[in-house]
Amino acid sequence: MIPRHLQPELQTQLSEYPIVTILGPRQSGKTTLVKAVLPDYQYVNLENPETRQFATDDPKAFLKQYSERTIFDEIQRAPHLLSYLQDIVDQNKVNGQFVLTGSHQLLLREAVTQSLAGRTGMLHLLPLSIAELHQAKIDFDAPSEYIFQGFLPRIYDQQQRPHTAYANYFQTYVERDVRLLIKLKDVVLFEKFMKLLAGRVGQIINYQSLSSDVGVDGMTIKAWLSILEASFVIFRLPPYFENFGKRVIKTPKIYFTDTGLLCYLLGIERVDQVGRDPLIGNMFENLVVLEALKARYNQGLTPNLYFYRDNQGHEIDLLHKQGSELLGIEIKSASTWNASFKKALQHFDQKLKPLAKRAVVYSGQAIEFTDGVQAISYKDVGQLLAPIFESNSRTP
Repeated sequence: MIPRHLQPELQTQLSEYPIVTILGPRQSGKTTLVKAVLPDYQYVNLENPETRQFATDDPKAFLKQYSERTIFDEIQRAPHLLSYLQDIVDQNKVNGQFVLTGSHQLLLREAVTQSLAGRTGMLHLLPLSIAELHQAKIDFDAPSEYIFQGFLPRIYDQQQRPHTAYANYFQTYVERDVRLLIKLKDVVLFEKFMKLLAGRVGQIINYQSLSSDVGVDGMTIKAWLSILEASFVIFRLPPYFENFGKRVIKTPKIYFTDTGLLCYLLGIERVDQVGRDPLIGNMFENLVVLEALKARYNQGLTPNLYFYRDNQGHEIDLLHKQGSELLGIEIKSASTWNASFKKALQHFDQKLKPLAKRAVVYSGQAIEFTDGVQAISYKDVGQLLAPIFESNSRTP
């Protein structure tokens, strides 16, 4: 198992709450992590039909088997158990008694809010980060290799071929989970939607355009996007607007939680095709934004990540808000530095709001400029964010 950076926060929250809930996409390593960190806990897989049937038919008798410390995997398959777990932890008053994992936010968040408010810590585990791979001595020379290879732990543990692995992942998990949630009738139409969505990665969502191209109404597009987000297949990067007037774009951008799946949906079958693809800039941006998201989640923190764009073409690819301060990040797939990379940061800093930090993330070497702008490698995005939340981190 490749060590996960979420582990210290998981152990800390186990000392603070009776229940810890870990959410994340299928195959992101949730089960592997909790089993490795908590070998003395009982383990229950609620994907197992017989186990789930027992839990549904007689939840009290079912839970009597697991009165000690227990991991309940894929708890969204039996959300009714949460109210019973509430009673157990209220009586026992012991921290770290249960760990729950889940891969569907829609099925879980409401149930958790209703039954476990104040009783559970909430964590998110996305697929592996570049920093985690580096710690495991797995490094690639070019960003196109990370983008194509993707970040599912199984690809590295089992030496799987990425394109085949993501084809199987899409068919066995994405389609299955979406069918479960929306009673999908036309799989071909949904696959067309997914591929069109991949072609719009890193762009502001245009519901009308997607609706027209897919051949379904706008409400269906919005519903499908919500399901994909709830299943951690995609995530929305919200726009940042703070008294900037009506000229600011207020629609989110779409990114994928794994670039390997993105490559599969774009029809990319070999790593050498990534750099030649017209969407290489968008894919590189997805990679960088995703690394920033992982860095925040692995500290147990809310992302507080945004982008900025106005109708005059001024844009900042990524903003991180910490209190009243903003870190501005421009993302460029180039490996050679160009002074023009700073322009958007300078405009925002001087005309709109001062930036506490300004950085350009690209494929080249790190550079420190006298005007305070940093140029850093895409591999170091997590380190760029680390000083911002360092004071919030805790030692378990």
